Amino acid sequence: MRRLRRRKLPAPEFLPNAGSFFKNPVVPAGLAGELAEANPGLPVYRSPDGACKLSAAWLIEACGLKGIREGDAGVSAQHALVLVNHGDASGAELLGLARRVADSVEQRFGIRLEPEPRIVGASFS
Repeated sequence: MRRLRRRKLPAPEFLPNAGSFFKNPVVPAGLAGELAEANPGLPVYRSPDGACKLSAAWLIEACGLKGIREGDAGVSAQHALVLVNHGDASGAELLGLARRVADSVEQRFGIRLEPEPRIVGASFS
């Protein structure tokens, strides 16, 4: 597991990061089917209860956001779920970028990504 994590995620000692920032969204099967039909290659993971989990990383990449940088805040070029700090980005700048990523995914796919970490002192919406 460590080897996989090191291969897929940026090493925090070389590129400070917030780790896996977004949860994979869970949607009704009908919506997942519509999205998969309109977006070939979208990974859909069906659960026993009938809901479907979608790949947040795939959705972010499909919006063209993997590897983007706004000032020192960025989305990792290695893995689209990871927000990185290229220098002196503040927490507010990273949170602003996370909101812009979630807004882009919502605008394109109609799904609002949720942050995985608990955010203290600020709302994500």
